[in-house]
Amino acid sequence: MSDKKKSIWTPANVVTTIRVVFVPIWLAAAELCGASDGKSLSGTALFAALFYIVLSLTDKLDGYLARSRNEVTTFGKFLDPIADKLVVIVSLCFLLEQGEVSAWVLLIIVAREFLVSGLRMVVASEGTVIAASNLGKWKTATTMVSISGLLLCRALPAGAFHTGLLGLSNVLLLIAVVLTAWSGIDYFVKSWKFIADAD
Repeated sequence: MSDKKKSIWTPANVVTTIRVVFVPIWLAAAELCGASDGKSLSGTALFAALFYIVLSLTDKLDGYLARSRNEVTTFGKFLDPIADKLVVIVSLCFLLEQGEVSAWVLLIIVAREFLVSGLRMVVASEGTVIAASNLGKWKTATTMVSISGLLLCRALPAGAFHTGLLGLSNVLLLIAVVLTAWSGIDYFVKSWKFIADAD
């Protein structure tokens, strides 16, 4: 009977599901929110940026809820990384569309996700799980912070603060791309023995 009482709809999983549902809603809102004309603050673009920041922060919230309530579930392990990838990749697609980031940034990040997902399937077929490294966590956090900065820049009028934030955001994005490539290589190295041994 006790097993029947267990539900995948823990508070953490509810938060993660809401995050996934709100990604396309955020994209629709961002598409409708015009950037600053350079002379004044764009309230709509600011709303889109703050909306994204809230979506990003919920990554920490669902993780905290799962651990503090001892409710780590298989469903959560499946959905949480998907939510993270959607939040990052959809926002980068939007920024690419707006001419704010290079296509190379998106290529490296998406290619890394394909590589790691494929490696995880191979490793899992061997009955082994490779724990996520801190590199992956830093990569995700740095990417989300840099995207948040770039979205805020779209709302700000021209000036020293805009210039400084734009420069900082681009530097952080570059660091995020380096961490993305590094974490992908790190995962590949850790998985190599399983790939080499596969029939």
